[in-house]
Amino acid sequence: MLNTAFDNRVEKDSLNKYPLNVTSEIGALKTVLLQRPGGEIEYLIPDYLEKLLFDDIPFLPAIQKEHDFFADALRKRGVEVIYLEDLAAEAIEKDEIRLQFIEDIIKESCANNETAHQQVQEYLMNLSPSELIRQVMNGMLKTTVDNKITKDLYDMLDQNYPFCLDPMPNLYFTRDPAAVIGNGISINKMDRTARQRESLFMDYIMKFHPRFNSSNIPIWYNRDREHSLEGRDMLVLSKEVVAIGISDRTSKKATEDIALSLFSRDNQVKKVVAIEIPKTRAFMHLDTVFTMVDRDKLTIHPAILGPDGKMDIYMIESEQMSGLKVTRRNNLLEVLKEVLHLRDLVLIPCGGGDPIAAAREQWNDGSNTLAIAPGVVVTYDRNYISNETLRSYGVEVIEVLSSELARGRGGLRCMSMPLFREDI
Repeated sequence: MLNTAFDNRVEKDSLNKYPLNVTSEIGALKTVLLQRPGGEIEYLIPDYLEKLLFDDIPFLPAIQKEHDFFADALRKRGVEVIYLEDLAAEAIEKDEIRLQFIEDIIKESCANNETAHQQVQEYLMNLSPSELIRQVMNGMLKTTVDNKITKDLYDMLDQNYPFCLDPMPNLYFTRDPAAVIGNGISINKMDRTARQRESLFMDYIMKFHPRFNSSNIPIWYNRDREHSLEGRDMLVLSKEVVAIGISDRTSKKATEDIALSLFSRDNQVKKVVAIEIPKTRAFMHLDTVFTMVDRDKLTIHPAILGPDGKMDIYMIESEQMSGLKVTRRNNLLEVLKEVLHLRDLVLIPCGGGDPIAAAREQWNDGSNTLAIAPGVVVTYDRNYISNETLRSYGVEVIEVLSSELARGRGGLRCMSMPLFREDI
């Protein structure tokens, strides 16, 4: 990380300053979790791009420069920026915790291959906590442990496959593995195999990091659940309302499960608005379809709306007899006005509503903005038509560099996980 010594000292001094608190999408952002892209990006090769969920190979020095630009833009607005890699290393400083982490990561990486398990475990146990976390994030080539590895490992694994631990190039999208709702957190069951290990870091951070493990933080959903749920499908619209996208990555059953958890254990959330979105690459998660940018304004990709603005929407509320009361709706604008208690609500179209510009900029997450205060958003500079449209509606737009970051098919909301926002 390209932080100054002063920045590092300030961030470490404030480790215990804030509890988890996210009761809206637009409250002033105070603490955010990021992950700077690292060596895992260098292990992306054409033969395995699809498996690792990438369409292209970013240039590491450039993507790091762009990510640093993003982090610095947040710091300049008074946001405390902390990094997943640092928290994870601090969480496993004790030998017994580190050993358990190694056991868990190998079990989820090497399946039931006992030989691979033993050889990789031996190598990882000789690393410091920070070296271990970095190695696990990078992935590990078979040649890394070539001097210690047995021939059996090559016989038991695909001889042409280069990794004994797969890299995790999607880690810089910190929004997916976990999501803060109110004063609790959902530690998610990721849908794709390539990403399922990612939420293990947050699991250990919540259990063992001194910033969090003594606070009795509620866990609304855990990674050992059966059904997939991802953070970019979750929008905290208010203290009382959470929107969840039923998508290619988040199932209906997971939506019902977390709704039950929130209703039974949180005394603030009253409604979950489940919104079904197309299961396509362009509309991967709910936050690629719309994001909240002000008290009465949202960005939206116009193609998501059917005739007369109709969609498949389910209003989920608590009911004593059956557990859940589900009411079907079809008009997104009317539902959002209802749950936000607004008479008027402005939907700001991606690409200014032009079908060509909207399609182009939606591909680079033109609707995926990160609000850092009401009416103040951070966006990719490449989505210039959408950015000018936002400004025309009175929204302050902070642009960040994006040529390489965008290659991962996610926007700035995707690569940031708010830990604390001021209440509206």
